[in-house]
Amino acid sequence: MAFMPPQGPQGPQQGPSSPPPQIPPQHPPVSAFAVDPGAIKGCLYRNTYIWPRNGSGFWLYPTFVGRTSVSGFRWNGRSWVYSGYDLQRIESFTCF
Repeated sequence: MAFMPPQGPQGPQQGPSSPPPQIPPQHPPVSAFAVDPGAIKGCLYRNTYIWPRNGSGFWLYPTFVGRTSVSGFRWNGRSWVYSGYDLQRIESFTCF
C-alpha cells in the first residue's frame, strides 16, 4: 500500500512546483542536542536544507511539524516525494 500525502481542502497536498536551489547552503556550527519543533516550525512551506545526524544532507519542503517529527516533501534529485523525519535524527537545518 503506497503512502498518500495528507489531504488538504483541495485534495492531496502537493510539493513545490519547482526544484530547490542547486547548491546546498553552508553547514552551520552545531550546538543543539535536538531540533526544537518551535524553531523548525518557522520553515513551514519554505525550502529547508536538513543535515541529519547520519547521512547526507537533503532538501525538504515541510508541511507539518509535530512534537517529535517533521513531514513534508523531500527532493530526490528529480521530484518531490512525501516523507517524515524524527526531529532527534536532525543535526541542524536552515530554511529560505
